[in-house]
Amino acid sequence: MSYSDWRQRSARHIWHPYTDMSAFETADFPVIERAEGSTLYDIEGRALLDGISSWWCVNLGHSHPRLVRAIQEQVGQLQHTLLGGMSHPRAIELAERLAHIVPEGLGHAMFAADGTMAVEAALKIALQYWVHRGEPQRTRFIALEDGYHGDSLAAVGIGYIDRFHRPFRAALQPALTATAPRCARCPHACQPETCDAPCFAGMQTLVHAHHAECAAVIVEPLCQGAAGMRIYSPAYLRRLSALCREYGLLLIADEIAVGFGRTGAMFACGLAGIRPDILCLGKGLTGGMLPMSATMVTDAVFEEFQSKNGESRTLYHGTTFCGNPITSAVALAALDVYEEENILGRAQKSAVTLRNGMASVAALLDDSPLSSLGMIASIEIKASAGGAARAVRMVQQAYQRGLFIRPLGDTIYLWPPLNIRESDLQQMVDILTEAAQS
Repeated sequence: MSYSDWRQRSARHIWHPYTDMSAFETADFPVIERAEGSTLYDIEGRALLDGISSWWCVNLGHSHPRLVRAIQEQVGQLQHTLLGGMSHPRAIELAERLAHIVPEGLGHAMFAADGTMAVEAALKIALQYWVHRGEPQRTRFIALEDGYHGDSLAAVGIGYIDRFHRPFRAALQPALTATAPRCARCPHACQPETCDAPCFAGMQTLVHAHHAECAAVIVEPLCQGAAGMRIYSPAYLRRLSALCREYGLLLIADEIAVGFGRTGAMFACGLAGIRPDILCLGKGLTGGMLPMSATMVTDAVFEEFQSKNGESRTLYHGTTFCGNPITSAVALAALDVYEEENILGRAQKSAVTLRNGMASVAALLDDSPLSSLGMIASIEIKASAGGAARAVRMVQQAYQRGLFIRPLGDTIYLWPPLNIRESDLQQMVDILTEAAQS
């Protein structure tokens, strides 16, 4: 069967996410048959570097042998059982392991199959927490402008991005949104090493005015992904944590994308030195091998769901495949790999190459603003350098040269596997350099 046949069948029968299907029907898109490390291979054997870790999740590269082996071994023992009314060893072990590596005190895990459901659980937990505490009027959430927290209607309500979500607006329960920090184009002309987050004033005003009606504040710690890889100062996060404590608000940290080493620390909250009340994890939890997420909560939150005076306080929430034995087994193997293969140390070294390389690309784009944090690097292309149209062209040219990436509006970015070989990382940067020059 020809490549054209495969593309036609895909466009005819698969509704591809975040994709203009009319344009996609005639597009030159890859059909991937296998993958290893940082490289995808299409059905004709052409190599294609995975510059965005297959949507920000393949932290440990494709086909990592330890993860593959964990799946194979677990498949032969137990494929699935529910966690409602029973348990199994792999989920128990995983919950215990997570409790020891997340910021101290987040000792209870609610598992799910994807990041959206981790956020959904966090929102429901926050709402029911306040019902149990006798304050049922706390039904709203505060979020950052242009935040992204998933694709359920509840998640879209707190993470509304107009170019994505406009058709759903009438059905949403919108969050109160504070102006987000824009460090790459800081209106206060702050420098990262001395920044005390003057942009925090909007959040402070919002919390002061509305805390009594709000259940929680939710943010993507240190990097707003879908907004264009907007990286911001740890000072902002520290001030937010202190403000939530001052007003008794729950703080939800959505680390689905940035957790497990992406920022240069195991968790972004740890890098900022804070502990949220609720922590959402996903993507890199299994090294990107299988879909799994977790919502971690503190003892103080968990205790509000214990029966009191004969009253049941059950959280009526769950998903069929939450804590699945196979995904739990591969997550345990991924945690072993993070530790035993010194993934953080390797990523910290590669981050220097990534930043330096992307700085050179930014210089070619009329010195467009560069943002980087750990193994994230993005360039917000100036209008004078072509803006969003230039980003689209660069993505197309990169694909022709053997690199797969996707633009975010006027932003191009690299988000490679944490254990990428230096030669592959340098090749990604070289391809982007050529794309910027053409």
